[in-house]
Amino acid sequence: MQTYYYAVASQKFLLEQEPFEEVLKERHRYYQEQEKEIDFWLVKEPAFLEAPELAEVKAKCPQPAVAIVSTNPTFITWLKLRLEYIATGQFQAPSETISDPLASLNSVA
Repeated sequence: MQTYYYAVASQKFLLEQEPFEEVLKERHRYYQEQEKEIDFWLVKEPAFLEAPELAEVKAKCPQPAVAIVSTNPTFITWLKLRLEYIATGQFQAPSETISDPLASLNSVA
């Protein structure tokens, strides 16, 4: 089992009101320069929020939600410091309640 760290917010906030695309491009470029493997993913309508243990997080986050999922806790902490209105946390997967950490409820995502 792998530990995944996440930052979750409403799609409207993260994808429309914040210059988040620039943040991801900047981070992607940094990883390329450092020859580092990408360890973060953007997931629209993340299925992991359906897990019973994350019901409270889902209830507090305006829907539809979007999440940045990473295996790097430092990156998620950095996002939390940069973006004020996001929730962060962690989960382990695959598990009984979260089979795919990057699954989306939106089949087009």
